[in-house]
Amino acid sequence: MKLRTSVALAATLAATLTLTACGESDGSSDDASPSASASAESSASADATTAPEPTAEDVAALEAVEVDGDAGAEPELVFSDLTVSVPTTRNVDAGDGTELADGMKVTMQYVAYDAAGQKLGSTWETDAPQSFVLGDPSFDLLTEPLTGQQVGARLLIANPTYDAENNPSTVVNLIEIVDAREIPTRAEGEAVEPAEGLPTVTLADDGAPSVEFPEGYEAPDKLVAQTLIKGDGAEVTAEQTVTAHYTGWTLDGTVFDSSWERGEPSSFSLQGVIEGWTEGLAGQTVGSQVLLVIPAEQAYGAEESADNELAGQDLVFVVDILDAD
Repeated sequence: MKLRTSVALAATLAATLTLTACGESDGSSDDASPSASASAESSASADATTAPEPTAEDVAALEAVEVDGDAGAEPELVFSDLTVSVPTTRNVDAGDGTELADGMKVTMQYVAYDAAGQKLGSTWETDAPQSFVLGDPSFDLLTEPLTGQQVGARLLIANPTYDAENNPSTVVNLIEIVDAREIPTRAEGEAVEPAEGLPTVTLADDGAPSVEFPEGYEAPDKLVAQTLIKGDGAEVTAEQTVTAHYTGWTLDGTVFDSSWERGEPSSFSLQGVIEGWTEGLAGQTVGSQVLLVIPAEQAYGAEESADNELAGQDLVFVVDILDAD
């Protein structure tokens, strides 16, 4: 299940850091989750088999890349016709800040180049550093090389992928870690009594939600955003990126997507999710847990579609808002 939309540069860059190697399944599909359309991210399982090691030729190819520029600003990468067989990493600079560990919210700047040495784009250019939770399977390519690094570290990552014509290619990124911090693992705050007639939410010891639907339950015509736990953090705006733990159900009680099952929360822009998420989470506070009952037209559309199994369906989510920036 994918969490973000394929929106212009942001998605182009994100894909270069989240796709699995050529020849492997990238796990992508056009079925659903909170995003309005699937991005090119890998949702590889956390217990997937160990990735193959880079060859000597892969390592040598990445060692030959020149990095022109100091930390703190966008560097220029100088190379041509670079190819690697598997994802390959090279440490450029060690950091001296906070040590990165599983579950931390990590913020990075990065620049992406194609195999010919032409720049694809840069978060420095758009002044839009990207945040994610270390260990999120959607960013599995970064988990191993970043774990144990420190804020300020710069790394080169070469990743086998596909070009616009679906031909095998390689993308090279230089990433710089600019921040890392601990975030809560679940919603924390004051419990709120929900309105009558809504699905009943029960929490496991670790905070993972389950729901029980009233007999014959039908979603209302308009979005329901019922606060279940009121956090004491800042108010979320529709322009922000949120980090959340969540589970989504169809009205027959089937779970179709869950960050709890994947083992890590996910971060995504509220401008890149279905309308029910944008409208339902904007105005909530960080630390809150929210029950969303979303009519089909504010999810994946009122009409059924062979391209998306959730089109035409009303959906229910329980969302823990862990952070927003």
